[in-house]
Amino acid sequence: MMTLIRRGLLGLALLAAPAAMADEAVPLSEGWRFVKEDVRGAERPGLDDVRWARVAVPHTYNAEDSGIGGAKARGEPEGVYYRGPAWYRLKIDHTPRAATRYLLHFGGATLKADVWLNGEKVGSHAGGYAAFRFDVTGRLKAGENLLAVRVDNAKNPQISPLNGDFNIFGGLYREVTLIATPQLHFDRLDHAGPGIKVRTEALGKAGATVGVTSAVVNDRAVPATFQIVTRIADAQGRVVATQRSPLTLAPGARGTADQRFTLKSPKLWGGRKSPYLYRVTSEVVAGGKAIDRQTAPLGIRTVAVKPDGTFLLNGQRYPLYGVNLQMPTRFGRGPIVTQAEIDEDLKIFDEMGVTGIRLAHMQHPQRVYDRADELGILILTEVPLIDDHDQSDAFRVNLVQQMRELIAQTYNNPSVALWGIGNEIRKSDAASNRILADLNSTAKTLDPLRPTTYAHCCLDDNDPIALHSDTVSYNRYFGWYWTKSEDIGPWADELHAKMPTRPIGVSEYGAGASILHQEDPVVKRPESNGYWHPEQYQTDFHVKHWLEMKKRPFLWSTFIWLGIDFPSFKRNEGDRPAINDKGLVTEDRQTKKDAYYWYQANWAETPMLHITSRRDTDKRTQQVKVMAFSNLPSIELRLNGGAWKTVPVEDRMAKWTIELAKGENRVEARARTPDGKTLTDQVTWRYATRP
Repeated sequence: MMTLIRRGLLGLALLAAPAAMADEAVPLSEGWRFVKEDVRGAERPGLDDVRWARVAVPHTYNAEDSGIGGAKARGEPEGVYYRGPAWYRLKIDHTPRAATRYLLHFGGATLKADVWLNGEKVGSHAGGYAAFRFDVTGRLKAGENLLAVRVDNAKNPQISPLNGDFNIFGGLYREVTLIATPQLHFDRLDHAGPGIKVRTEALGKAGATVGVTSAVVNDRAVPATFQIVTRIADAQGRVVATQRSPLTLAPGARGTADQRFTLKSPKLWGGRKSPYLYRVTSEVVAGGKAIDRQTAPLGIRTVAVKPDGTFLLNGQRYPLYGVNLQMPTRFGRGPIVTQAEIDEDLKIFDEMGVTGIRLAHMQHPQRVYDRADELGILILTEVPLIDDHDQSDAFRVNLVQQMRELIAQTYNNPSVALWGIGNEIRKSDAASNRILADLNSTAKTLDPLRPTTYAHCCLDDNDPIALHSDTVSYNRYFGWYWTKSEDIGPWADELHAKMPTRPIGVSEYGAGASILHQEDPVVKRPESNGYWHPEQYQTDFHVKHWLEMKKRPFLWSTFIWLGIDFPSFKRNEGDRPAINDKGLVTEDRQTKKDAYYWYQANWAETPMLHITSRRDTDKRTQQVKVMAFSNLPSIELRLNGGAWKTVPVEDRMAKWTIELAKGENRVEARARTPDGKTLTDQVTWRYATRP
């Protein structure tokens, strides 16, 4: 099927899509001038910016703010960091090519960006986490050009998010590039993405049906007759299917070609065990020559959630559990991270054994999705509708735009399993429900093959707010903000009985922990907003939660809040301000807390062994209980070089009560793996009657 849409050539459109072919994209990273203030006339080429700072992009002007928090002693419940405008300017030397169009690509700018080229306004973009582009073909001149960008991360009632338990880092914090395309080209100016959409439409005994939709624009002054040639290659690069679709476009027209492939006995993208990836390449072929090309990953797979809460991958039950990941950051740099650092984060979760990650609470860097494709980790990704919302139509329209951009840019990633339409709306009225209804209908219209979900909190469990999406999950912190950890099970049973055909899950559960705070055994539940967050309480919290949740298969997914500690100006608790310390891993990625190993023992297939409370080096009592996590049937323990004692592993835990000698004590553990290897671990504890 082919459709033609006439569009004006003079309009400048926003878009959000991955970069074009590498040899067509020129990075605009070095040589920027920057000032963290609003400067009148900063868009004019003649402005003197010699005193402005020299920076490289990606760049954030809140890098040093990531550790700023309030001091309760001064009566400050929250930290205050700079939220306001800043300017970037770059001189671009340009040699135009004939019959070529030029696009400015911004990987992300928080929260609003206004762009000028040579003093002329190119356009604006509202929304901090999606990529966007402008066509600057008629505005780039030969020789020197002046690109000026005003970025503003101030709270804006028309731009979501309005609130959140995280820092909003202002700046051009993702890549900026200049993309060159031919005049007959894939439509990169549609915020639906790179111009091609790849999907698995059906799986059956005869094979798989794969659909590819390619959108092409003719910016020539004359009609164009050409072919769209699409090839599917396997992981070894062998072409396994090819289709050619003829297309004719009038000047200024946009057309699409829908192609369907039937692959016999394909290798499926099967999650962690077999994340097999094909590669789809679509070309615009005119006059026998390929003049434009786009590629996309293809993971042949289907996803669904049954009314009884069963999550299905390729028609088979697939347990979905893992962690929440806040936007990847590093201390002192904020969101300015490398691809290697993103890979480091996902490696931590992969080794933990997660089957899924919930990306909170906004669109993440594209590398997160691409790496999840390769690792076989399913992704829940959502728009930044968090806590507060404005009642205006403008706010709702902006959120719908952000949903369109999110789907456009990550549609082709097989790891993306569900679209999230929001998190913790605190008010249920006509305007609130209309926002969620519009977001859900937008997602279902753009992508009917993936379910939608919503993270609910703070209103009745069956409030209308929680009923718009295909599935719903709950942010529940039993044992941290209220009651006790074991209450997660009875709560889930009661809700399931109330809504037996509604797929329910747990989108957040967690407890704070500092590796500097050690208390074994824990005497009582810590104050969630207090300064004392012992690591052992977090461990106990997660042990009790997982033992309850794993017995309830009607929970379609469960996600820990959260994988890694991250900066939050709102926080003033634990061992320091401005940090959310509910992570299973410290912010510097150097230390995995004991709770991390609890889940690794339950989820990972690779044999593991870990003695807990290793940082509680000075014991308060002579008699202590050794606890080790393992996914092996039994382990051996010994104290101070004595005899080895075999201890059974029950519920992935081995426990042994010992009497410490005065002074230093060495506790050792070992276990034999099925392939005959020996795992070992040890801790050193000290016991003294007085300091």
